[in-house]
Amino acid sequence: MTATEAAPRARPASSLGRRLLGWLVLLHLVAGLLTTWGAYAVYGRIIEGLRDDQMRAMAESYAGRRHVRELPAVDAEAIERRGALVVQLWTPDGQRQEVASAELAVPLQAQPGFAELHTGPLPSQRWRVYTAPADGAERLRVQVLQSRAFRQQRSFKRALAEGLPILALLPATLLLQWLVVWRGSRALRAVAREVAAQDERSPRGMAPERVPAEIRPLVQAFNALLGRLRAALQAQQRFVADAAHELRTPFTAIGLQLDNLRPHMPADGPAQESFARLETGVARAQRLQAQLLRLSRQEAGEPLQAEPVPLLPLLREAVAQFAEVAEQRRVDLGFCAAPDLQALQLQGSPVELRSLFDNLLDNAVRHSLPAGCVDLLVHALPGGGTVVDVVDEGPGIADDVLPRVFDRFYRAPGAAAGGSGLGLAIAASVARRHGLRIELINRRRAEQRSGLRARVHLGSAPTHFQLRNAT
Repeated sequence: MTATEAAPRARPASSLGRRLLGWLVLLHLVAGLLTTWGAYAVYGRIIEGLRDDQMRAMAESYAGRRHVRELPAVDAEAIERRGALVVQLWTPDGQRQEVASAELAVPLQAQPGFAELHTGPLPSQRWRVYTAPADGAERLRVQVLQSRAFRQQRSFKRALAEGLPILALLPATLLLQWLVVWRGSRALRAVAREVAAQDERSPRGMAPERVPAEIRPLVQAFNALLGRLRAALQAQQRFVADAAHELRTPFTAIGLQLDNLRPHMPADGPAQESFARLETGVARAQRLQAQLLRLSRQEAGEPLQAEPVPLLPLLREAVAQFAEVAEQRRVDLGFCAAPDLQALQLQGSPVELRSLFDNLLDNAVRHSLPAGCVDLLVHALPGGGTVVDVVDEGPGIADDVLPRVFDRFYRAPGAAAGGSGLGLAIAASVARRHGLRIELINRRRAEQRSGLRARVHLGSAPTHFQLRNAT
């Protein structure tokens, strides 16, 4: 196992909108909880102070009396739900209870002042008690009680009243946050669409002013990268164009010298075989030079001189050109067009369109096995659209190299000799300029036969070439 295979795969970054949404929800929850806790603490103290003052005032209203016959009675519901105060009057010595608002098993506290008293485990058995100081030896002792559960309930309700509005605003805040993120990323999405629509052969920069300030450095860095890429592509195009122009003259001269030398060569023998191999090499070099020159002109950005091009006559000429080569390789070369497509025309350059189909036919003839067939078919698809298929009976293209066949100078392992690796690159360039789409389909799965189907979709398309295995 290599280090690359052993290294864990990096997890894709989550959406920025989802991150903001998650943090915003967490912020609101924390704010709501803190507000509730703060309100509970603050209002608890306020309510405690008010209730204690009320208990002290109630106790003072009875303090100093010698005799009280009866007190207003309060029931259990009033004590637990409304926080009614319970008054207890004891004998001066504190030994016996004279009268009380309610019967409670709460003894008189020995020390005056406030105290917390639990008479049982239930919340309703917990009390806040105030015992008034003794006021003379013959005066009644006063003790006032209030339910502790009632006080806590009041504090909790008030705290919820403060915290719930913050939580209630959460949906509206999330909606506002989504709108802000959506509007902020709209410019970024427009820039992404602009990048996706660019021609990879002539990339151009984007306006940084169209994106938010936080993303502007990223766009500026991307523009700088595009600038370096553009300069590299231009240098490459200049090199290809210059090399093609400079090589044309010496190759032409070599070809003329070979023509002059041919009558002086013996009819057979080693010299004739070496001369034939030399001619083949020079012809291949001349072909490569011509393809480089054609490719450099296409990539130079020259405007397309479009005109109506009758497609079927152009295809018949291409088939006729390769008839001799196909006969030499013992390949059956055929042409068939649907009757209703005889008047089919394309808008474009006849020279460039001819080079597109020439390269596809050249690949098909060179890669077909001896005694095989190469067919050029013009027909309509059942789902709509018109295509030109170049079908061969060669070995097809291996799945692992299929994505690279449109790269310049790339030749698949085991490819037939004589190719330069530029044919499909030129075809893809012509398709790009004419709004066509090339699709390469291995036939070995769909049609139970070996070979390749090079399909040219006649019509504009978002991509200019497509690679797949037919299923």
